[in-house]
Amino acid sequence: YCIYMVFWGKIMRANELKGKNLLHIEDVQKIYGNKVVLDDIDLSIADREFCTLVGPSGCGKSTLLRLIVGQEKPTIGNIFIDGKKITSPDITRGIVYQKYSLFPHLSVLKNVMLGKNLSVNIFHKHKNKKEFKEEALYFIDRVNLKEHYKKYPHQLSGGMQQRVAIAQALITKPKILLMDEPFGALDPGTRESLQAFLLELWKEFKMTILFITHDLEEAVYLGSRIIALSQYYTDKNGKKRDHGARIVYDRIISTDIKSTTAKASANFGKLVQEIRHDAFDPEYLQYIQQFNLLHPDAFITVKTKYSNKI
Repeated sequence: YCIYMVFWGKIMRANELKGKNLLHIEDVQKIYGNKVVLDDIDLSIADREFCTLVGPSGCGKSTLLRLIVGQEKPTIGNIFIDGKKITSPDITRGIVYQKYSLFPHLSVLKNVMLGKNLSVNIFHKHKNKKEFKEEALYFIDRVNLKEHYKKYPHQLSGGMQQRVAIAQALITKPKILLMDEPFGALDPGTRESLQAFLLELWKEFKMTILFITHDLEEAVYLGSRIIALSQYYTDKNGKKRDHGARIVYDRIISTDIKSTTAKASANFGKLVQEIRHDAFDPEYLQYIQQFNLLHPDAFITVKTKYSNKI
């Protein structure tokens, strides 16, 4: 009876979050052939949160992103945006990749206008040409590239190209901005500059962001919430390596960390080490009920037939 009541409470909590939060993922699994990549992912993200997602190589971070975009479908489970089930890619989700999503034959202006132009037919594209141009110039200005709007991607540095990609995503006014290691190919100085710049944009536009990175310091510095996927855990059957990744870590990050000088602090380093221990150490196998899920919206339903039951 007690186990039933706990399980029912988790289901009720999941239903409550689905109605409240912007992005809601419940019982999601992704299986390729006989390989389980993601095993029972439960995640609910509120409007205006800046969530950073980390995890060991091969744990399925990019797979989860593709599921949220709608490029792939879950084997089991559902993903909702504003309570509506995701079925395919659309403008509710903007995305910025590590490799710049820019067309080399288009100017900065035309690259940024592209999202608006592709969302309408030829008649409306011509009718709204002036409006789209003004809107694109506004976002180009907001990413500090106003003087470069006539240039082509090959004339820009890597950091500048990534700013264009961000403007390209922002102009469609997505409900959530998904970023897949967007600064991973940049030199350390440019990377730190863009980290600070992204935090400014997040506050200015009141965005919801899900940011994937392999860099734990970047994740702790940027996120208002940090989430870790890992395949390194155990369940009641004692399984170790043959299951898919779950969310093993989910907590709020203190706003005190949002300065570059904080990266050298003891608290910053301690948090980085905690995440590395809980999610990245293949010798540290947490039991499912011991996952560090301290965020108020963290939940586990464990209902799907492929799941390893708690």
